[in-house]
Amino acid sequence: MGIPVTIRMAREDDVPALLAIYAPYVTDTAITFEYEVPDAAEFIRRMRRILARYPYLAAESEEGVLGYAYAAPFKERAAYDWAVETTIYLRRDCRGMGVGRRLYRQLEELLRHQHITNANACIAYPNPGSILFHERMGYREVGHFTRCGYKLGRWYDMIWMEKLLSDHPADPEPVVPVRELALEPVRFEARRAPLPFPDGV
Repeated sequence: MGIPVTIRMAREDDVPALLAIYAPYVTDTAITFEYEVPDAAEFIRRMRRILARYPYLAAESEEGVLGYAYAAPFKERAAYDWAVETTIYLRRDCRGMGVGRRLYRQLEELLRHQHITNANACIAYPNPGSILFHERMGYREVGHFTRCGYKLGRWYDMIWMEKLLSDHPADPEPVVPVRELALEPVRFEARRAPLPFPDGV
């Protein structure tokens, strides 16, 4: 018997829980290159900017929010409209339960309905947990940058990993804002005991 989990669009009242998940990644790791934990007002500003066009998903159980994932513009120029950057963060005690995999699957499904063709993940290197997770989700490394980030007293490389979500038509349809899609919560059962998993997602 697993833990019932619901994946739904994140709301502004989720921000304290989302920040609690994100903060240790900022203060204790190089998984994000951000130095300072943003305050709630800044986090809400970022969420609103994303939700104006893209999915921002939260996975929730009776224990609260277990993790979240979202898409953001890959680049701002119009020709990049069909590509996004994906991001995921899980509560540290919830890695290896299958939550991240289900969040990403739902994110990718919504992106396909939006006519997004390319999903790209920017990952600090080394980060075996996140790299393994993305490989298992069908991403492959397409770029490697050397010692471009400095955090917690050391230099880190950065890699880009990419997954093609659909074909690339000669005349692509415009991207559909996520608010125009009919969205229903997705329910599944997560593992009660996390599987061993390398540090990362």
